[in-house]
Amino acid sequence: MTPSLPRSAAPPVTAAELPALQRRTSAVLVVSQILGGLGVAIGIALAPMLATEVTGSEALSGLAPTASVAGTALLSLPLAALMTSRGRRPGLVLAYLIGALGGALVVLGTMARSFPLLLLGMAAFGAGSSANLQARFAAADLVGPERRGRAISTVVWATTIGSVVGPNIAAPAGRLFRGSPVPETAGPYLWSAVAFLAAGLIVAVLLRPDPLLTARALAPRSPQGERKRSLRDGVAAVRESPMAKLALGTVTVSHTAMVSIMVMTPVHLGGHGAGLQLIGLVISGHIAGMYAFSPVMGWLADRFGRLSVIGLAVGLLSCAALLAGTAGPRHGQTALGLFVLGLGWSAGMIAGSALLTDSVPQDARAAVQGLSDLTMNAAAGIGGASAGVIVAQWGYGPLNAIGAALLLPVAALALRRSMRPSSAADA
Repeated sequence: MTPSLPRSAAPPVTAAELPALQRRTSAVLVVSQILGGLGVAIGIALAPMLATEVTGSEALSGLAPTASVAGTALLSLPLAALMTSRGRRPGLVLAYLIGALGGALVVLGTMARSFPLLLLGMAAFGAGSSANLQARFAAADLVGPERRGRAISTVVWATTIGSVVGPNIAAPAGRLFRGSPVPETAGPYLWSAVAFLAAGLIVAVLLRPDPLLTARALAPRSPQGERKRSLRDGVAAVRESPMAKLALGTVTVSHTAMVSIMVMTPVHLGGHGAGLQLIGLVISGHIAGMYAFSPVMGWLADRFGRLSVIGLAVGLLSCAALLAGTAGPRHGQTALGLFVLGLGWSAGMIAGSALLTDSVPQDARAAVQGLSDLTMNAAAGIGGASAGVIVAQWGYGPLNAIGAALLLPVAALALRRSMRPSSAADA
């Protein structure tokens, strides 16, 4: 009788079959990422407006997107735990299902004029962002270090389509519900739910064999084996690797600096007389900087090393803070600063994610990657909430200065690692 494969095993794949499997995996993730990004963008674009409509208070409008960010952070660890034990496919599918449920709850909360139910729905809606974030790591499971940056950047780039199209179809999607019991401002969340369900279905049906389980089955056996797969061991793996610490710091600081500056830029522009159309163009340029050039960042990370691109990220983010922080009423300079801010985020996210994957054992990767998403989203949530207080007390310029100051520890650690001979191999 043939013994059954262990839970972590995957159907055998030969070395000759691996490139084709990797290409198919990447294609599936790109399609699901487009749909997932579309769902997220539709919902996030309307969240503040919906909160104002339900509560009647603009002061509470920021709580709806904040709940979504909090949900993304809180769901990162349980989803990572599921992926650690069962593989990428069930974790991604569950995340998309929770996101779809969140969209339905948002609609119900709006119809019932229940702000707590609305916030609960937005928190569950954040699972869609969790799935999109974890997909970048799934793209890297089956590739070697020499192509890992490009694999991650391809999936990140796919988000561009959903992020650009989503806000532009939100209004037409809402108008389809005129005359129905569903409020026009809440209707697009049903379309988001459909997009999440479609993304989950594609992953469930086509992401086979599971990339993480396949990578584990192909990896050389280690003496520690299964003992490296708990989330606690993931934390230990980061502690044991200086490069993993740098990678975690890079994605966390890059994301926090970007979110903190970005969320207050519309307020800054509005205070200097910019209309909604101009503000929309500035944010669109920022999103283009974040995603459209990610393949370039992936190529640079593979060609010149992770540390070089982390240094580029620090430089771009610092330059962005200088441009935006000193722009004042010059809207063109603010727009340029936000575009460069997006480029810096892209460099830090892709190089940091690739370095994090490089720097920890195969068995601990899923747990470490979940820890990374939890850390960066929690920090960004705190940063975004604090940004309003900073601008109210000191202004938009000091906010940018604080964002730039956050980069100093990452710059110092990256410089320290680059001066060590062993860092070349690690990078």
